[in-house]
Amino acid sequence: MFGPHDGRRVTVPPYRRMMAFLMRGRNESAVYFEHTLDLSRTLPWLAEWNRAHPGAHATVFHLVLHSLAAVLHERERLNRFTVGRKTYQRTGVFLSFAAKPQKSDDAPLRTIKRGFAPGEAFAEVVAGTGGEVTSARTTARTAMDKELGILLALPGFLLAFLLGVMKRLYAWGLAPRSLVDTDPLYASAFLANLGSIGLPAAYHHLYEHGNCPLFVTLGRIEDARITLKYTYDERVEDGLYCATSLELLKARIEDPGSLGV
Repeated sequence: MFGPHDGRRVTVPPYRRMMAFLMRGRNESAVYFEHTLDLSRTLPWLAEWNRAHPGAHATVFHLVLHSLAAVLHERERLNRFTVGRKTYQRTGVFLSFAAKPQKSDDAPLRTIKRGFAPGEAFAEVVAGTGGEVTSARTTARTAMDKELGILLALPGFLLAFLLGVMKRLYAWGLAPRSLVDTDPLYASAFLANLGSIGLPAAYHHLYEHGNCPLFVTLGRIEDARITLKYTYDERVEDGLYCATSLELLKARIEDPGSLGV
């Protein structure tokens, strides 16, 4: 019983340890925050980048992914999670996001989970996520679809029992790695690009399943501005550290040229 395999136990101040006992779940611990970003420099920079890279199509969403991954590497205390009233430092940066095969009510929602290496180039993020989104948008059943189909064929009480066992095994470090490593809710953050379907940003709940402490939604771009809304598990780190980290994210997105992206 050594704890989750995707994190290492860290020592936190007593008041933060107590928070994990006072607030048992992620949604009970949720803090909400939003930013409205000025894209007056961002959009021309993306247009120039796309002209310089024929065949590529970088978007604001790619820039958010790249920038958030960089901030999580730089501000590593934001890349922690709480399990079993204990705090763990995640051993890598993993971002999950969703894609639909078509923009229709009945199209299935496919999730993608991707690791981001320290210092990964923006071009690598554009190329890598582009291929994964294309794959997710195919109508063929994925391995996850097949696995879920098997699980959902079980009686409800048995499925609920197995999920409870899985949660306990994960806390003890005994859960199958193949299940955890592919599960999009075991991630540093989950992002939803609501602007891609013409919607404004919305506050999203956190999932009690998994260990993801941060949910980010992007709204539609209007008058060279975009709103990002965040839901954050306060047990992981204090609000000041989180807010300072998100200010850094805002600066990277608003002026990517100054960072040599």
